[in-house]
Amino acid sequence: MGVPLRTAVAALCAGLVATFLTTEPARADPREHTWTVSGPGAHQPAARIRLDDTTGAVSLSVTRGGRTVIEPSPVGIVTEQADLSKDLRFLDRKDRRIDERYRTRSGKRLDRRVRMNETRLSFATSTGARLDLVVRASADGVAYRYVLPGGHGDVLGETSAFHLPADAPAWLGTYRVDNEGQFVRYTAAGAPTGEYSDQALFETNGGYTLLAESDLSGAYSGARLAHTQGTGTYRIELADDRIDTDGPLATPWRAMITGDLATVTRSTLTDDLAPESKVPDTSWIRPGTVLWTWLAGGREAGQSLAAQKAYVDYAAERNWPYEAVDAGWYYKPGAWETVDPDWQTNSWMPELVRYARAKGVGIVVWIHQRELDTPEERDRWLPTLERWGVEGVKIDFMNSEAQPMLRWYDTVLAETAAHHLMVDFHGSTIPKGIQRTWPHVMTLEGVAGEEKRTNTAAHLTTLPFTRNVIGSMDFTPGAFHRVGLRPNSDAAEVGLTVAYESGLQMFAGTPQSYDQRPLARAYFDQVPAAWDDTRLLAGRPGEEAVLARRGGDRWFIGGVYAGAARTAEVPLDIGAGRWLVETIEDGADGLVRRRQVLRGGDTFAVDVVAGGGFASLACRWRPGITTCHR
Repeated sequence: MGVPLRTAVAALCAGLVATFLTTEPARADPREHTWTVSGPGAHQPAARIRLDDTTGAVSLSVTRGGRTVIEPSPVGIVTEQADLSKDLRFLDRKDRRIDERYRTRSGKRLDRRVRMNETRLSFATSTGARLDLVVRASADGVAYRYVLPGGHGDVLGETSAFHLPADAPAWLGTYRVDNEGQFVRYTAAGAPTGEYSDQALFETNGGYTLLAESDLSGAYSGARLAHTQGTGTYRIELADDRIDTDGPLATPWRAMITGDLATVTRSTLTDDLAPESKVPDTSWIRPGTVLWTWLAGGREAGQSLAAQKAYVDYAAERNWPYEAVDAGWYYKPGAWETVDPDWQTNSWMPELVRYARAKGVGIVVWIHQRELDTPEERDRWLPTLERWGVEGVKIDFMNSEAQPMLRWYDTVLAETAAHHLMVDFHGSTIPKGIQRTWPHVMTLEGVAGEEKRTNTAAHLTTLPFTRNVIGSMDFTPGAFHRVGLRPNSDAAEVGLTVAYESGLQMFAGTPQSYDQRPLARAYFDQVPAAWDDTRLLAGRPGEEAVLARRGGDRWFIGGVYAGAARTAEVPLDIGAGRWLVETIEDGADGLVRRRQVLRGGDTFAVDVVAGGGFASLACRWRPGITTCHR
């Protein structure tokens, strides 16, 4: 005879509780209706949770150094069986400390240390419906999630929201299904009524707070922010009106990365909150720079073996590890977006892969999501690409964060990992912790990148503090040939390869444009695509962003600016001692390079043109050292 359902559910819930806890639960004080969860150490961010005696509603606020950065904001979730946003009574509290180390294959910092304090508060309604609110606090922010036992029915929505001071400066991107809205500065209350990306940045009480999400999977639904002009409130709105659930549920984390701008930029909180890697052997996952041929050659290049071989030759000459073949390669010759039914036997891709491999270049291929939509399609495509020796896939046009598409992500992530295919998602969700759990995800678009013809310099200087904080970003810099279609200078375009982090850093220009700019080309030969450390040297969203990233014993520095020409002052905060610094900037007749020996902590000046920038390479100086290039 089977185990009774009630017994099975009780056992499952008990197992979940045991998994979450490492210490004995604290005794609940029936008079206690306010709780505080602080990050480890002094002056850390802290969450204050309060249960209202009258309404039974729970709210959460965030402070940092005693200053309020998120005002008391509602938390709660509504299911088919219960409204868990009101009429709640407190049951108990349990605490634990999290101390973890992990290593990534790409990102702003490969070695990670996670130290958080966690509190789990249990509530129930008068009818016995259960809600656990799990809150974590670390040095760089606060996050919370809801945990529900089984039997609660489908989720109908959240009452979660964030209350910001009305006059707080805000950098917001209008929500789009492809997450390609441009970031624009408003005030928290002054932003127009509408939906915004959940990666929203606010300047609050002497610091910054970036809203984010982590551990999003097909168990739930993607979030965006809904706002009504005239208020400082940003409500969580889900992509689905109803979320299908079966059994216990842990929702994604609602994260608030907070601190000074350097802390926000350096944060790995969304990765730290995510589940550990599901890929046991990651040795085949290799970040690198990529010669991307779409903006360079368009449709014609995608349907030409000869053109692709020429691109491979160029990548091999430059020692660039990858070449990416974009749309067209599996279409019927002379036809556009018509799949050749015999692509497996007719394709020239195996010949290209063999040709490239002999020259030390790996091949990444574009593929439309509709070709991988069903199990039968994936069984046809993925093993074939692996057998040919393709190293990565650029999957395009998901354009949804609804639960069915997120379940597709779960499936395709496991299957691409099984076939040793690195992944670049376009027309996609944004990282949200995905790169810790699935480290073969090298980069995601989810950004108004180089392909866009309406970008502004202000947008470019906001991305390092918003979209790129939460994970790799496939902006595709280096499109020197698109003069007049981009808002920045050539030196700024070089600087983007450092200012923007991407595990596959796709260079978007033509070989001819690189050859016409040998200083840029030589810099691209040196720049890594994974980093040992990242530091913000100077910045203000919408105005300037200067980031230093370390690869081995060298620091690469990228600066991008909006506004009029100026002389920028850059602090060389990369360590004590003497450094040889080679800087590429805009000159009267093109790019110029300047070498100087500086001490760590010195400030050096860069002449920046309107919408300009620079790129530097710094190495330890000693007598006889004349260049940092290798």
